[in-house]
Amino acid sequence: MKKLKSVFIALFAAIICAGSFIKIPLGLVPIVLQNVLCILSGVLFGGVLSAAPTALFLLAGLIGLPVYSGGSSGVAVWIGPTGGFLAGYLLGALVAGLIAGKPSEEESKITWKNAVRITIAIFAGMIILYVPGVIHFARWARKMEKVPADKTALAFTLSACVIPYLPGDLLKIVIAVPVALKIRPVLAQYLGSSKSAKTKKEESLESTDSE
Repeated sequence: MKKLKSVFIALFAAIICAGSFIKIPLGLVPIVLQNVLCILSGVLFGGVLSAAPTALFLLAGLIGLPVYSGGSSGVAVWIGPTGGFLAGYLLGALVAGLIAGKPSEEESKITWKNAVRITIAIFAGMIILYVPGVIHFARWARKMEKVPADKTALAFTLSACVIPYLPGDLLKIVIAVPVALKIRPVLAQYLGSSKSAKTKKEESLESTDSE
């Protein structure tokens, strides 16, 4: 089972890496798919494994593989203007996964409670990933003297790498939620996620009655 989990972690890390080929230039921070792929992988795995695919993807880029946005890699990306978002990917995936929890086969029957939880998880992850990105970008902008005289570093950062991307991120969330709801119960079959306590109790009672 551990070997199978490792395979799935590597698979989703590869999917995140593949997202590096989709990049739309927009100012200093491009529009990418890797942010939502990291959050989605976190929600699909849930729990302590939620950040594993993202961590593997980040490590691959750090050692020199061209898997970051636009085929970039290395420490230079981390210290550049968008470096904080890489850390945000990891933090966002972890938060989203913890909120979503471990996937269960019982989720094959979609309920409104489950749909709301997954929506909140993805939404929270997409928001959280901005925090390190904004902090790092504002620091970089001040250091490189990129901040216009009529703006604060925070105002410049929000206008440069947050506000223009919100509509696209909302669209990504709308697409990611149904994808997560469909894949989580399927993935649970392979990750060996345990059934709920209620289900276990019912199965135990049925077994006792049959005896």
